[in-house]
Amino acid sequence: MPTCTFESCPPLDLICVPGGAGVVEALVDVEIVDFVRRQGGRAAYVTSVCMGAFLLGAAGLLKGRRAATHWAYVDLLPLAGASHEKMRVVRDGNVFTSGGVTSGIDFAFCIVAELAGPEVAQAIQLGIEYDPSPPFDVGHPDKASEAAIALMVQRNEKARAGVEEALGKLAVVGKF
Repeated sequence: MPTCTFESCPPLDLICVPGGAGVVEALVDVEIVDFVRRQGGRAAYVTSVCMGAFLLGAAGLLKGRRAATHWAYVDLLPLAGASHEKMRVVRDGNVFTSGGVTSGIDFAFCIVAELAGPEVAQAIQLGIEYDPSPPFDVGHPDKASEAAIALMVQRNEKARAGVEEALGKLAVVGKF
């Protein structure tokens, strides 16, 4: 349970914006965008996983930066003020962004290594037995079949449209 409100939240050293379906609704929530803008503007580390990059963008925190997000949305990054860099984790100054869900695991190790050192990050990786060996080599569209890509694009149509519409409205009113 939360222990503070957006207004009473103390300054954060690290802010992490998760991805997922709730991002579209958060993009049009002035209170959330303002909170991310305020906290991200003074945090030592500003981070996101997957579609969370668009909330950072809506808050003005990606302007002129390189960033990552889920592959199905990379062409929308310019609407958030960012340019896409084809990597699982992108660091641009104090801003760390990552691709889809499993990229978030890699991102977490990068942050732990930054904060506590590579030995700690490696110990955690060992502790959770993170040694990926997926049954299929299709974890990126460069490796996937057209059918798999088409299915994922279809599944993401509604969210893409929501992100595009929300960021377009914010850009028109000069919010970022």
